Amino acid sequence: MRLDHERIIRDVVARLSRATSALAACQATVAAIGQRTPARVSVLLLVRDRLRCVAATGAWQVPSGVAPGTGAVGRVYVSGKTETIFPGPDDADHLLLPTGATAQLSTPIRDSAGCPIGVLELVWSSPVDLDQWPDSIERIATTLGVRIERLGGVPTESRSERTLRHSTVLTAAVTERELAIAATDAARDITGFSAAILVLTRAQGLWVGPATIPLGGLEARVRAGLADAGQPALERIHSRAHQYGAACTIGAAPPLIAAEVEYAPLITAGVGTLIIVPFGQPETGGVLLVADERQVSPEPSTLGLVELLAAQVWTCLDRLSSLAKLHELATSDPLTGLRHHGPFGERIAAATPGRTALLAIDVDDFKIINDTYGHQVGDQVLVDLARALEAALRQGDELYRIGGDEFVAVIEVARPEEAVGIAERLAEAARRIDRTISVGVALRHDGEPPELTLRRADEALYGVKREGRDGVRLAPA
Repeated sequence: MRLDHERIIRDVVARLSRATSALAACQATVAAIGQRTPARVSVLLLVRDRLRCVAATGAWQVPSGVAPGTGAVGRVYVSGKTETIFPGPDDADHLLLPTGATAQLSTPIRDSAGCPIGVLELVWSSPVDLDQWPDSIERIATTLGVRIERLGGVPTESRSERTLRHSTVLTAAVTERELAIAATDAARDITGFSAAILVLTRAQGLWVGPATIPLGGLEARVRAGLADAGQPALERIHSRAHQYGAACTIGAAPPLIAAEVEYAPLITAGVGTLIIVPFGQPETGGVLLVADERQVSPEPSTLGLVELLAAQVWTCLDRLSSLAKLHELATSDPLTGLRHHGPFGERIAAATPGRTALLAIDVDDFKIINDTYGHQVGDQVLVDLARALEAALRQGDELYRIGGDEFVAVIEVARPEEAVGIAERLAEAARRIDRTISVGVALRHDGEPPELTLRRADEALYGVKREGRDGVRLAPA
C-alpha cells in the first residue's frame, strides 16, 4: 500500500505545534513518522561538538554521540546534503546499523538561517520504496528546525554530559600540570563559578596549581591573596578541609565567618561563595577550591559533582604517580639509582655536535675487588662511586651506569678542554673515596652517529688503562 506522505507531514506539523520544548519537538517528530513506517527514526542534534541522539523510535542500538564528519550521519551534517544509502556488508560507515538494514536516509536539520543544527535519519530493515521519502523528510526536517529555533534552540549539554566530557580529559592527562588545568576548567564549567584552584601536597610544601583563565577577576585575586599569605594559610585551609570534609558556604551575609582565620585571604579577595573539597590523604592529597563573588546557596547536587570531580582527580594523580614509579624502575639502575642504558641511548641520540661530550668511565681493578671481597662489597663500591661522581658533576650534567662497572657522563661544554677538566674532577672525586677510575673523553662531530662518539670515548679510556689507569684522555678530534 502506497504511503500518504502528505498525511505524514501534516501529522508532524500538528504535533510540532503542540510541543513545548526542543526535545519534545524532536520526540513528536520521530513518533509521527514512526507510526507510518517500520523504519527506525532518530533525531541527532549538535550539542557542543557531537551529534547527540535526542529522540528515536525503538531500536537495539542507537549511537548517543557521533562526531561531525564521522559515518553517514556525520557526513550529512557536514555536507548539508540529503543522502540515500544502501549499506554493503563491508561499508565502515554503517557498522552501527542493525543487522539486515536495507536502506538509510539522512537529511540535515537546519535553522532559519540555513545552518545545520542536526540530522534526521531513517533506517529500514525491509524492502522500501524510497521515491517520495527524500522530499518528505527534507520538508519535515525544515519544519522541525524552525520549531526547534522558536522553542529556544538546540538544548545545551546537561551537567552529567559535561562531567563525562571533563572526565575523559582528566583521564587523558599525562602530567600533574595537565591534570590540574583540566580539573580547574572542569570545576568552573560544572559549577558556573568564576574561580577554581587546585592545591596539592608536595614534599617541599603545598603547591597551588597553574592558572588557566586570563589575568584579573576573582581567581587572580584569590591566587594573589594565597601567595601573600604563604604556606601557613594554605596549611590551615588544607588541614581544616581534611579534618571536616567537603563543605560550602550557604550564601548568608557575611558569606564567610571573619573569625575563621583560615579563610581570611579568600574573604579579602572578595569570595562570596566557596565550595571546598579535600581528596586523598592529608599527607599526600590536596584540596579543590571553587569560588564565586556572588552569594548563592550551592545545590546539593553541585557539591556532589565537585566531590565526584575531586575523587577522580585523586584517582588520576595516583595513576600518574604509579606510572612515574614504573618509569623510574624501568629506566633506572636498581643498585645505584642512576639512569641506565635505555635512557642513555635516547640522550646521546640528541647530542649536539661540537658541544656534547661523552665521558666513558671505568672503575680500575674492579674485578679484583669482586674476587677478593665478594660481590656485596663490590656493589657498595659502585654505589659509593656513583654518589661521588654525581656530586662532582655540574648541575645539568647526566651520569649513567651502562654496564657492571661502566659509567658514562653526558655533559655540554664550550670547548674540549672544559670536558677534560670535568673528567679530571671526576677522577679526583674517586680518589677521595680511595678508588681510581679511567676516563675517556670524546666530543661528538658533525654528522657522527652517537654510537661512534661513544666508541671513540671508549678507545680513549682503554688508552688510559694501557698507560697504568687512574687518568683522563681526550679522543683525537
